[in-house]
Amino acid sequence: MAWNYIEQGSGRPLVLLHGIGMSAAAWKTVMPRLARERRVIAVDVAGFGRTPPLANGVPPTGANLATALGDTLRELGIDTPVDIAGNSMGGFIALEAAKQGLARSVVGISPGGLWKAEGISLHTATALRLTRWAAINIPGVAHQAMQFAALRSLIMALPVSVSSWKMPAADAVQCTKVFAAATAFDETLHHASHFSGGTNLRIPVTVAFGSRDWLLTASAQHRDELPAHTRWIKPRGWGHVPMWDDPAGVATLILEGTA
Repeated sequence: MAWNYIEQGSGRPLVLLHGIGMSAAAWKTVMPRLARERRVIAVDVAGFGRTPPLANGVPPTGANLATALGDTLRELGIDTPVDIAGNSMGGFIALEAAKQGLARSVVGISPGGLWKAEGISLHTATALRLTRWAAINIPGVAHQAMQFAALRSLIMALPVSVSSWKMPAADAVQCTKVFAAATAFDETLHHASHFSGGTNLRIPVTVAFGSRDWLLTASAQHRDELPAHTRWIKPRGWGHVPMWDDPAGVATLILEGTA
């Protein structure tokens, strides 16, 4: 079954993949800018947003999610390879998709999987699980807190950005609701593995980690498994999910990286 998606624009297809606990709506500030030049397809990854988890007990590894993405693209009639941009978990899936020959180019914004083989850090896993716990168990408090810019920045500093005061309160509340409803959150986090085998990729690869990404810190930004020609960028002021921090900058990065 094809993943749920939203689409804007026309031209050469560009696929957008969100991070863990989020949905296609994470790209809402960036899509109109991208759609001026491209046909933009933002999907809900399996188990998030309006897309059900992977069928038949298939574990949501990066490789399996990339395979399911390929199935969705075929159902939508989109020829591969295709340009793919992904944030966090979405960046990891994009890199796995590149290994499967599905990607024409990849832009990874704070991509997951670039930690060492030991796996995701305790710091990262704990921050995500605490965010999920609050979204599920104290939704009223969380939603009320999101009405205040300073509290948004404090609560969302790690999972999103310390500049979350730039995010409209309605978007912040919606993010917490999507986070709470993510049926595959726990299993996907459990299968958050180390990315490997990318050194032989021949496609353009761009990786950007913001200077204020406090979720995936230096220990999760290793370059060993990516090709030597990878373009590495550290945008100033960007958090882990920078689409509200700097929508114009994010759009420019994606358009340049997939040109």
